[in-house]
Amino acid sequence: MRIKNTFNKKFFVFAAMVTVAAAFLVSGFYNQKRLTEIYQGQSSPTIFDRKGNLLAIGANQRGYFNQPLTKIPPRFKELLLKKEDRWFYYHLGVNPVSIGKELLSHLGFGKRRASSTISQQVAKILLGQEKQRNLKNKIGEIFYALSLETYKTKDEILEMYVNSVYFGNQTQGIVAASRLYFGKDPEMLADAEILQLLAAISSPSGNNPAKKSNEKLALSLAENLGLDSQKLMPLEMKTVKASLANFSFRDNSLFELQQFLTGKENAHWLTIDKEITAKARAIVKENLETLAAKNARNAAVVIIKLPENEILALIGSPDPTLEESGYKINMVSEPRPIGSTIKPFIYLKAFENGLRPYTLVDDREYKYITAIGFPLFPKNFDYQYRGEVNLHYALSNSLNVPAVKVLEYVGLENFYQFLEKDLNFQPIQPLENYQLGIALGGLEMSLFDLARYFTIFSNNGFLKDIRIHQNESRLPDNRKPIAPLAYVQMVNKILNDRKTGVEQFGFKSELNLFQDNYALKTGTSRNFRDSWVIGYTPDFLVAVWVGNADASPTDAVSGQTGAGLIWAQTMELLFNSEYNKKTPFDFSLLKEFEFENNGQFEYGLRSDDYQKAKNTLKGKDRSFVLFPHDGDTFLLNETTEIPLEAATEASWYLNNVFFGNGKKLPFAPKETGVYRIKAKSDSFEEEITVIIGREL
Repeated sequence: MRIKNTFNKKFFVFAAMVTVAAAFLVSGFYNQKRLTEIYQGQSSPTIFDRKGNLLAIGANQRGYFNQPLTKIPPRFKELLLKKEDRWFYYHLGVNPVSIGKELLSHLGFGKRRASSTISQQVAKILLGQEKQRNLKNKIGEIFYALSLETYKTKDEILEMYVNSVYFGNQTQGIVAASRLYFGKDPEMLADAEILQLLAAISSPSGNNPAKKSNEKLALSLAENLGLDSQKLMPLEMKTVKASLANFSFRDNSLFELQQFLTGKENAHWLTIDKEITAKARAIVKENLETLAAKNARNAAVVIIKLPENEILALIGSPDPTLEESGYKINMVSEPRPIGSTIKPFIYLKAFENGLRPYTLVDDREYKYITAIGFPLFPKNFDYQYRGEVNLHYALSNSLNVPAVKVLEYVGLENFYQFLEKDLNFQPIQPLENYQLGIALGGLEMSLFDLARYFTIFSNNGFLKDIRIHQNESRLPDNRKPIAPLAYVQMVNKILNDRKTGVEQFGFKSELNLFQDNYALKTGTSRNFRDSWVIGYTPDFLVAVWVGNADASPTDAVSGQTGAGLIWAQTMELLFNSEYNKKTPFDFSLLKEFEFENNGQFEYGLRSDDYQKAKNTLKGKDRSFVLFPHDGDTFLLNETTEIPLEAATEASWYLNNVFFGNGKKLPFAPKETGVYRIKAKSDSFEEEITVIIGREL
């Protein structure tokens, strides 16, 4: 009977021990799970560029900046353990001797001293009990420390500590602290800098490296750890303060990228190149200092890697941290009149509808009547007319009059549909308000949108989505066919030709670069308010806008003399980068159809009806009487003289009465009234009507 009772007692004792052990393991599992979840949730939102360079750290839920690391620098680890927990790799989460001394101090025996192991400190930090130091919390931290030791390795616990400990000025973890105070990554820290960080652990707010007390504490710590303080040369306070003044947890590039960071991810990996962005922003800032003398104070740049359509840089301000005029506005996204940069799209649609680069067009004065009844006389940039030119020449030299004729040929409704349905462009006012003025640069568009639309010329006629998140590269390639490849090659060949455009740009131009494998289009809006250059190779695209954020005019800053300066330097930056693969333009559908004719370089397609395509615009709405225009009204006074001008030598008649012969004749009316003016030659005859009125 006694043996049975003894057995029962032992069994119950064993069962109780097993139950306690199981309870500890279960509770320990949930304790460490809770700490792990808190630890994983304390990481700050982080943004990285395409190469893994940090662009920004956001504050975590507790308001601290925290970027975890997975490999602790050996020297930091060595000095940390010497200071905080020499027996870390030998105890089970608590130091019994230190615990005993701590308990005696709480009972009033002896002086209070820190006794927490690193495992206990991890529990204290993650539970948010740094400022609530009492016996109850201390005992709880012991159980949490034991739980960590049961389910985590020593290195995992040490990693949790290094990434969780506070260093002052809203920094949590060694990464944020070393970057804030010393402007470097943890593995680059010198011993003196490590000691300054370690000296801050006990009182991050009062003893961080930016405080006067820190240096003294760091020197004292060096002596306690057996280091020669004379050889350490601790960092001077002014150096730390300089780092604090110049450091930001947000790179300037985040100013332009905010609109794209809408996801809930804790880490964003972007296609942005931090170095390219910084250098391009410096180019913008430097050139604006010069352009300010011409009243051009703002600029924007978009750089896209092709053919992936990945954003390498977005610059909407030279320095968004300054309070200068317009510097707080992201000009990448602001719609502005785009000038002549619309012309390649007009010509693209014209080629698709039967015109060719060799098609002839009359560059002369034309009169159009707008929808509201006002006359429109398109003028070229230099107010000169060149007579008969081909479309290659017209687009190369960005002539306005031929562009209007080409748009008229394409048809306004057709071009409206191209913009709104094919490109999915959303105008800020109805397209009908612009009419033929679209060809003269009145259409408003943001630099970002314009840059995207220009990528169709490098992407074989396809419009693709812009990518700014690296994970988007794993998504299906969403591309929309815009135009057949042959017509895209025609536009590229024209914009790639730097010789034909010499009349507009000159032999010595900022736009003539050392590498000739590029295409470009300039643009200048009315009254020189906006200066544009969009240039590209098959590998990348650079789009630049220069002007004023308040839309005030510049002092005659054109596309070439404004945006062109920034564009050329940015292109050279890209030419000397890894993104320049020197991929040639593809003109394979055009090469075998090149031929010389009358000294002009011409090319087309095998299926072309050459004579028909060449002369499609010749004689279309061709006027024999160049001036005046039918329906013109003139005021009669003593000096009124109207120059009569025909396309060739002609006989002139006024109200069916012979007036004279010649290509040009002066007509000085003596009376008011309606005059029928006729010009007649062997091949042409045209009659117009003008009105002579008197001033009231």
